[in-house]
Amino acid sequence: MRYVCPIFLGLIIVFSALFLSACKRENIVCPPASGTPQPRPDLAELIALPEDDSPASPESVLIGGKMVAVDKVVSGPLCNDTWSGTVYVGCDVIVADWQDDENPLFLEGCSLTIEPGTVVYVADHNDAAYYKGCSCHTGEEPDN
Repeated sequence: MRYVCPIFLGLIIVFSALFLSACKRENIVCPPASGTPQPRPDLAELIALPEDDSPASPESVLIGGKMVAVDKVVSGPLCNDTWSGTVYVGCDVIVADWQDDENPLFLEGCSLTIEPGTVVYVADHNDAAYYKGCSCHTGEEPDN
């Protein structure tokens, strides 16, 4: 009888942990694509596009459940641009097709300049903040 109580308590803890973990909400910012997937453009097509010269207009974006003031919201084709301050890359951004899922270099060859001190939030990475640019997608070494 004296062993039954600790075993019972242990089972309650295990089942409670399983139940609570099953109720955990997924943190997915960008909804999964529905319908027929659209082909990604070729990198050469995006490189040929002119740099986005529209003036930065500060906006508020919901990031991690809080409204955050950003200097620029990026949407549409992504290749040639200059970013500074706080930048939000939205779910509707269009990047070039890539071959290697382990090393997606879809910005390699683009003229994307990210000024030092820029914070880049990326919706497709669950609004993760990046402080050293996008070197993992350009193939360049990050500046320290």
